[in-house]
Amino acid sequence: MIQFKSFRGEVMGIQDISTGEYGEGCVKMIALQNEEGAQVNFILSPATYVVNQEMIKTGDIVTGYYDGNAPTIMIYPPQYQALVMVKEYAHQHRMASYFDSELISQDHQLKLNIHPSTQITTTNGQAYTGSIANRNLVVIYGPSTKSIPAQTTPYQVIVLC
Repeated sequence: MIQFKSFRGEVMGIQDISTGEYGEGCVKMIALQNEEGAQVNFILSPATYVVNQEMIKTGDIVTGYYDGNAPTIMIYPPQYQALVMVKEYAHQHRMASYFDSELISQDHQLKLNIHPSTQITTTNGQAYTGSIANRNLVVIYGPSTKSIPAQTTPYQVIVLC
């Protein structure tokens, strides 16, 4: 099972990297730096899900999600294969996580209350009609309660099939 870990920071640089698997120009390395000065490099391949296919550029605030159980090379700054990349906005919260049968996130910090108006799609934008319980999801939401776990009615749920 994927253990979603994240790093949030400002995009300090973007560069193409060459891999034999995808060919020239298809893979990017994005350098992030958080408010404390810590740095992380994320590798974005065609397999990385970028929420709403938004263009990422230098200066953007983004959160990269990676598999905490995946092997990583021991270098500084750390370098992770990005599973999901999201641009941050002041009016929205975004989270990638495994949600259990009660729709509680893997870190037990968020519980989803699905409303008929909640848009539920797959990564390719198509309607998803199955159960979202016990799935890896990207959730876009606004206000939430101050309880633990916080509860929210998300605007959009993207199922990572």
